[in-house]
Amino acid sequence: MYARVAAATTAALLGAGALALPSASAHAADQKSAQTATRTPAQTSASHDSPLVVAHRGASAYAPENTFAAIDKAADMGFRWVENDVQRTKDGELVIMHDDTLKRTTNVEELFPDRAPWKVADFTAAEIAKLDAGSWFSPKYAGQRVPTLKQYMNRVSRNHQKLVFEFKKPELYPGIEKQGLDILRKTGWLDRHHVKSKLVIQSFSANSVKEVHRLRPDIKTGFLGKPAVADLPEYAKFSDQINSTHGSISREYVAAIHALKGPHRKPLEIFTWTVNDAAAAKRVAEFGVDGIITNTPDVVRKAIAD
Repeated sequence: MYARVAAATTAALLGAGALALPSASAHAADQKSAQTATRTPAQTSASHDSPLVVAHRGASAYAPENTFAAIDKAADMGFRWVENDVQRTKDGELVIMHDDTLKRTTNVEELFPDRAPWKVADFTAAEIAKLDAGSWFSPKYAGQRVPTLKQYMNRVSRNHQKLVFEFKKPELYPGIEKQGLDILRKTGWLDRHHVKSKLVIQSFSANSVKEVHRLRPDIKTGFLGKPAVADLPEYAKFSDQINSTHGSISREYVAAIHALKGPHRKPLEIFTWTVNDAAAAKRVAEFGVDGIITNTPDVVRKAIAD
């Protein structure tokens, strides 16, 4: 997720009806039972389920972000929740990539030197499939690929993981919300079991969040940003979470979020990001956040368990 907060969201983004959705407590309980089942004795010695710990782009401090290696590493470390980013290729395939350019996390400059600025939207899925998405991080991960969304969802399912799913820069990709939901449905992620406790869809774009809520009002959604307290009731009409940067929030802001109910008549939540050190983890946990998104999930888990 980008450090800057999207600013172009207003009260014009209102609307959406209220439907019943399982409670946040059921969501947390399901997370707790799933994590406990996979932890080593050392990992189960202390509770870290409140707040939830979400591995940002997988365990991205230890493996190349948004690759199979990163989500597999998170699973190996005992973390059920992962976060990812989705963009669209030139020929319409959805792929897992944070930046709108391939330059930072692949060898695209080497393979396609004359294609600057190497935008995701300027390459076909077949071209992107040829890229090495691991060597930039470490030679150990040479040959990691950029997954398609379908491949990624199948891997998350194989790992018995849960997902905070982000539509990245949806303004560049008209209709990406419907397309993404279609792939989630085809990979089994929009059945009642998954929607109940295994999926959150978020974006910096309030329009995108609202569109997801319009298309599938049963899905839990999150807005990435920090609206003014006075504007929170407007966002609560289409977003179940207000997911703000950890440096921007306070105990009072978290309380203001929790004082409101979202579109499913459950208290609003906050998953804060990107928390990578123990001191910050302890601070936001004391604020009462519902989730912590982190590149270093083991550091956060230990900090909030102590």
